[in-house]
This record gives sequence, C-alpha cells and structure tokens, in this order.
Amino acid sequence: MKTTNRSTQKQTSSYRAWVVMSLMMVATMPAAAQEIEVEGEMPVLHSLRTVNVPEPRDLAEYVRDRKAALILGKALFWDMQVGSDGVTTCATCHFHAGADSRSINSLSPAQLRAGNSGASASSVSSSRGANLQLNVRDFPFHRLANPDDRRSAVISDSDAIVGSQGVVLERFGQILPRTSEEQRSLIADRTFSVAGTNTRRVTPRNTPSVINAVFNLRNFWDGRAQDIFNGVNAFGGRDLDARVMRADQANSMRPTTVRLDHSSLASQAVAPPLSSIEMSAQGRSFPDLGKKLLGMRPLALQQVHSEDSVFAGHTHISGKGLIYTNYLQLVRQAFHPRWWQGLQWVEVGVDGGISFVGAPRSAQLNQYSHASWNFALFFGLALQMYEATLISDDTPFDRYADGNQQALNAEQVEGLKLFVGKGSCIACHDGPEFTSASVTVSGRERIEQMLFASGQPVPDASGFINTTGRRVVYDNGFYNIGVRPSNEDLGLGVNDPFGYPLSESRLYYKGLLGKLGMPMPSFRVESNRTPSADGSFKTPSLRNVELTAPYFHNGGTLTLRQVVDFYNRGSDFRDENSADVPTDIAVLGLTPVEKDQLVAFMKALTDERVRLHKAPFDHPQLLVPNGHPVTSQGTIQTDPSGRPVTQFITLPAAGRQGFRALPNFLNLP
Repeated sequence: MKTTNRSTQKQTSSYRAWVVMSLMMVATMPAAAQEIEVEGEMPVLHSLRTVNVPEPRDLAEYVRDRKAALILGKALFWDMQVGSDGVTTCATCHFHAGADSRSINSLSPAQLRAGNSGASASSVSSSRGANLQLNVRDFPFHRLANPDDRRSAVISDSDAIVGSQGVVLERFGQILPRTSEEQRSLIADRTFSVAGTNTRRVTPRNTPSVINAVFNLRNFWDGRAQDIFNGVNAFGGRDLDARVMRADQANSMRPTTVRLDHSSLASQAVAPPLSSIEMSAQGRSFPDLGKKLLGMRPLALQQVHSEDSVFAGHTHISGKGLIYTNYLQLVRQAFHPRWWQGLQWVEVGVDGGISFVGAPRSAQLNQYSHASWNFALFFGLALQMYEATLISDDTPFDRYADGNQQALNAEQVEGLKLFVGKGSCIACHDGPEFTSASVTVSGRERIEQMLFASGQPVPDASGFINTTGRRVVYDNGFYNIGVRPSNEDLGLGVNDPFGYPLSESRLYYKGLLGKLGMPMPSFRVESNRTPSADGSFKTPSLRNVELTAPYFHNGGTLTLRQVVDFYNRGSDFRDENSADVPTDIAVLGLTPVEKDQLVAFMKALTDERVRLHKAPFDHPQLLVPNGHPVTSQGTIQTDPSGRPVTQFITLPAAGRQGFRALPNFLNLP
C-alpha cells in the first residue's frame, strides 16, 4: 500500500497490536492510561497521527499536478453548479462536521419499496414527514418505558429515517450553455409531497461524515462504494464493462479499464451526482455533467474567502469563485493529457452503444468530448484527493495518546477505561480511526468469523444475555447491531446492480471473489459456516461524534446518552435479528455515572478545528436548502414553474482561521 507521510511521529509497529497488560502496556501508554485495568488482552491505542493516509499506488498515472487536483476537488465538492437545480452540491449534505445538521424536511420512510412507513400513530411517521420540523420530543424513535431494558413496554416506535434533503423529483432534459440550472421537467412524487406539490426528496439513510472517511476500506453505510475505483461508478471491479477513454495521441482514442486501489472515496464521490434523490434530475449522465461544468467557472455563484487554505491566491477578483476560466482549464492542469486530449467525440446510440465522430454535429445531445466522457474519472479522483485532507487528528484523545497526560480529565480517563473494558466499545470502534471498517483493520482481513446469537436468550445475573451461539462468516467492519428489524433495510445483505451480493462473505461462498478481483481470506473458511450480512452496516468512526447527531444509519437516536442506553440494554432488536447479531451485543450493566463517563470520553474525540471550520475544514460560502415556506392554507409555496420555493441556510465563507461554531442538530450542546 502506498501511503502519504503526514508526520514525523509515524510508528513502524501496528497500531492494533494486541498485548497482555504488562510492561509492554506500561511502556507504550502515557502514565494516566497505565492504570486501565482490563481482564485478558486489550489494544494499544495510538493517535491518528500515527496512521498513514491510504492512497492509490497508480495515482501518478492519472494525476500530474497534485495541487491543481486538490483545488479541483475542493471546488467540485462545494460548487452548487454541480446539482441539476444549480443549488445542490456534495457539501449540501456534508456541511456540518462533514455531516448534516438540518432538522426540517429530513424524514424518509424506511420501506419505500413497499410504500409503507410501518410507523405507529403515536410516533414520528413518514406520512407527516414531508417538510416536517423535527424536535427533541420525537427522539428516540424506539422509545421504551425503561431505557435499560429492551423488553420493557414500547411507548412509541417508528421506522422512519432522518436523512438529508436533496433535489425535487424531475426528469433531465438537456444542458443549457453557460447555465447552472439544467432543462428539466417535474415528475409527480407520491412520497415526497404536500397536497400535490413536490418537496425536496430525502435520502433513505442518515448522512455519515466525510471527515476521516479516507481511512474506510469501503464507503456508504452498506459498503457499496468499492475500494477499487473503475473511473465510472461506485462498483469497482463488480462492473465488468466499465471503461474510460484513453488517448495517448490526440487523434487516437480507445476504451480502457481503470482499477485504482485504496479509492473508495472516489467510488463514493461519483454516486450522489447522478442520484435523483440527492443531486440530479432523472436521466442525467456523468458525461452530461461534464458537458455542463467543463464550460463553467469554478464556484462562480459563491463567495470564496481570500485566506482559504486551498484557494488562497486563486480567488476571483470579484470575490466569487476562482480565477480559472472554466473547469476544463483545471482538469487540463490536474490530469495527464492522455485522459482528456482526444480530438474525437463519443456518440451514444439509442441502444446505448458508442461510436466515435470527428466533430460534434449541432444540436446533438448524445455527443461528448473526451474530457466530458471521462468526467467521472476526474470528479472521483479530485474529490478523493480533497477529502483525504479532511483528517481530524488533533483531539484531546490524540494529544493524550501522544503522551500529554493532562489532555483528558479524570472523567474522560474513566470513560476510556470503560470504552476498552466493560463497555466493549473497542470491539467494533477500534484503532486510531475508532472503526474496524478501516483500511488498517478490514484491509488486512476483509472476511472474519465470529460467534453470533442463536436466537434463544439465556438469562444470567446481569439480565437476559444470549450466551450460546453459532459461528458465522461476515464482512469485517460491518455488523447488525439491532437498531431496527433487519427486513426494514437489509444494508449489506442486498445485491449490487449486476446481481452480485454486496457482502464479500457471500461472494466467497459463491466462488466469485476471484472473478471480481477481490482478495481471498488468509484463513481456511469452513464450508458449513453461514455468511451473515442482512441488516449489517458499516461501523462509523466515533471521531467528532459529538457534532454529528442524530445517530445510527436511521438517525433515530438524538444524543450520545441515548446511544449509550441503546448499547447498555443490548440494543433494541437483538432478539428479532438474532441470526445476524453478534453475541457481543449484550446487556452491559452500566451505572448512570459510567454512562456519563463514556459520553465524556466520546466528546474527547472532537477536533476543535472541525467545530470552528478551521483549516483544513474551511470552505466557500454555501446556500443550504432547508425546507419550504408554507402558505396560510398549509400548502407549499410554489414559483411560477410549479416548483416548491426553497428556504436556505447561508453558510458563510471561512478562511483558514475559521469562524464561530454553528449550532448542532436541534441545537444540541
């Protein structure tokens, strides 16, 4: 694995070396941490500064100017011109600590396929979700009479999702020259509408943070963003037909396969721009997006701070956007000519087949320049290079792990002991990344075996805990922890668009890992073991978790204390999901004081640079859609075209010194 050296503090030993509590532990931990007492073995915890940043080994084959690629990536991430509506960009769902703090028009039904929210009358439900303002009383979505007993009376329950609002449902028409808004037509939306007026649609899962996401082996909650980037879409080697165009000579173009490793961020980046929920009108392609943006000046609609940590010296004299004439100029600086210099145009036939033409014919919507055709390649790699700089490695915990014994207070130190001991948090949130879904953990062994619940609870002194089980094979870093019944959202348990299981464990048992270019497990997997995937989701990092409420893939939990309550009672749906829930999900028996200590420790994972928008977390101005104004009759206000009027949050431009902290979700402290 090729890595980028970020610090003189790099260590050659593995961060996750497991050792018995002994002189080795005393030698490797600061004095305040030496008092941690845990039976058996425990991990050596290091600062995130000790972890190298994953990077593609063949990046230089594509990128010729890293600085230009970084400028391109940050511009594309924040540029509102990327959306079909000329407003919605990647940052729209990732503007607050890399996640989303909006609380209006943020509900999505869990079972869109069945058209049934499944919510009870007393709970938050999708039927009242369109343009709804959430409040503190709506949480948690699964409310129990006794928060420490998952078998106590259910006061209310909902399978709704707190997601992120994206775009209105529309059909793509064409790109309009030098115009950020595309030609598009409304499609009636029966799910996201009020009295027949479409509202902005909402994603079916809660938005995870992009900060530190470079350390994830795979991205998205269900892991569909592959660690191999194919230059076209999120599915890497699973898409056997994905090709980009290469032109070693300007007059000769040919389709070629791209396989860039350590690039799940690039794979993730190219999915939302084509999603009719997140950023795009239905039917837009990446070449269409390239055709639009390559002629547009970067960030032309937005203020850019003169002291932006990436854009300083490249800002336009007007204060809006960058100095580059258009995105094509930046692409040519950032990438080798072989990826954009072709003189032929690609023509797409009515059957989807492609051919080459010497010059574009006027009014031909299905013809694309070489640079437009390869725009997904540029977009994915540039965003990955930008997001790889979003690393929050200056937290109180990192300073403590580096030897500063005063960096954590006494309550946080006790929380750390619980985190690695009684709370068992370290079982899934391990390593400096605080997630087992990282390259350094899952990348070493992508498939593992574990003891899972058998379905028959066995009572013991601390409560109902399933102490029996069966060994299953699962994708490392992906777990079903019983947040919701598995059948509401199968997560990793579904197939990709090409008919292959998303789960690599299931691919192994089907004999498909080799065909799709994925590594085999290093250990012998017994043939009678069951691959588990249904209802499993990627373990998120806990870094900056204080700032990224609401929690879990459904966003149904409001506070860190509610999260700790969830784990303390052995989850909510452990019994219903017993075939796929690890036995580690069990009653913990934490006291109120211990719960407070765990929460205090998790707050020690906040990097103040993130909270205050300081470099590298500074950014251009952004107008963030935030629901729709309502008429006195309770209907959505519309413009002359029949589209809903949108309210906006204005996020000011921030330079490297940042600015004041913004409110968290529902103004949580």
